[in-house]
Amino acid sequence: MLAALLTLCRRYADIHADRSGAAITPVPGLTIVRALHAGELQVAVNKPLIAMLLQGRKRVSSGAESHEYGAGEALVISADAPTVSQITEASRAVPYYALVLELDPAILRDSMAGISPRRTQAHPVRIEPLDENVADAALRLVRLLDRPEALTALGNGLLRELHYWLLTGSHGDAIRRIGAVDSHAERIGRAVAVLRRDYARTIRVEQLAAVAGMSEPAFHQHFRQVTTLSPLQFQKQLRLIEARRMMLAEGSRIAQAAHAVGYQSISHFTREYGRFFGAPPRRDIQQAREPA
Repeated sequence: MLAALLTLCRRYADIHADRSGAAITPVPGLTIVRALHAGELQVAVNKPLIAMLLQGRKRVSSGAESHEYGAGEALVISADAPTVSQITEASRAVPYYALVLELDPAILRDSMAGISPRRTQAHPVRIEPLDENVADAALRLVRLLDRPEALTALGNGLLRELHYWLLTGSHGDAIRRIGAVDSHAERIGRAVAVLRRDYARTIRVEQLAAVAGMSEPAFHQHFRQVTTLSPLQFQKQLRLIEARRMMLAEGSRIAQAAHAVGYQSISHFTREYGRFFGAPPRRDIQQAREPA
């Protein structure tokens, strides 16, 4: 089954992948990733997702946790969590391929009828063997990517089936809390949505706590439990990651990117950028462009 899924994903990605290696599909939240060489460090604040690795290897770190995984394994991110990742095995002869699905909380909530949510405190980033039912549903969904009429008729049902198997299979413990109504994760998710939307402006913690329906002390505690960061750290990382994307993908100048994401001081931006990415903006962007 893994070989069949790889064949279909490879065929689609080789035709549709953009310069970054991402092949966006017509299915909401579903992307196929291709890489032709071991890459640079990639820093992101991910939404909840599952990344099914089909060929190659990748290392991912979040907080003090670090894992390397390969074909037949899945990365499960069960909360909006910061990660540092690097593709460690890929070449033009044997590229890296992964099928990535951003999890839809609404579908998870609808699919949880009869499934008791478990209150686990597991780390939001984990590696597990790819569940057979998940792989089977993914295979049937990917088969429809180049068949628009069939995808329109059947795609939503297959996407719901995929979420169901994720909930009930080996990955379930990690993601049940995403769909649990009024859980701490769901409440923190409301605040995270505000931070993602308005990361460039100053947002007071009491505003975020009110959105989450929590007292400020409880909000701080649960925000860190869910995301591994404080609200201020979370917003800072969003700003720096978006600034890097603007400079790398859009050619924005350092000052342009800094002001666009909410920094008033260029020197302050440069210092924080260097601490976060390990090099000041100009050198980091030059180094990131060298392999291409």
